[in-house]
Amino acid sequence: MRAGLPTKRDQIVDELRRQILAGDLPRGARMPQDELAREFGASITPVREALRLLEAEGLVVAEPHRGVRVAGVDVDQVTATYVVRRLTETYAMRRATLRLSRRDLTRARGLLETGAAAADPAAARDRNREFHFLLYERCGMPGLVERIATMWQAFPWDLMLHSEARSAASHREHLAMVEALEVGDPNAVAAATEQHLRNGFAAILLQLSGREGPDPFDVDVD
Repeated sequence: MRAGLPTKRDQIVDELRRQILAGDLPRGARMPQDELAREFGASITPVREALRLLEAEGLVVAEPHRGVRVAGVDVDQVTATYVVRRLTETYAMRRATLRLSRRDLTRARGLLETGAAAADPAAARDRNREFHFLLYERCGMPGLVERIATMWQAFPWDLMLHSEARSAASHREHLAMVEALEVGDPNAVAAATEQHLRNGFAAILLQLSGREGPDPFDVDVD
């Protein structure tokens, strides 16, 4: 986590990441450094540093003699991230079940209502993130939350941003998670979280490859 006031590089990183994950910068779009410097009112140096950080996250790629562009989506990388998310986020939710207050649960329901009512898909996505991290942050392991946040930064949320069917299904899954949390059953919370993550990945896999399943989290799937 960055401390203190954000630098120009940090501001550029945050805004470019937001634009990519909101779909404002399409996959494969070129990112000329001189144009970005003009857009952000900055010199080339913080732009170059920002692009290097985004490249480390897998959001952009730099090619010799061709410049920088928004990265495409690698199915293998998304699959690996999904598997690790299943392990870490489900564990975080089990721990959070024992530590959430009634106020936390009320706020979680409020975020779901606000997200469902949002006309802007990007705003709905932001409420989705707030909802999840409200819960993850109650797991009592800040280092684990940081690892989860890093995975979220590079996950291709933009692919599902305009899918009304997936948004509606995701909302139902979130409600199931909250209902299990209100009962205080870690196993039920874990099952609801796993179902949510499984369905989200299945929708992205269908978008990327045009095929359904099998679930790569299952140990007998190659």
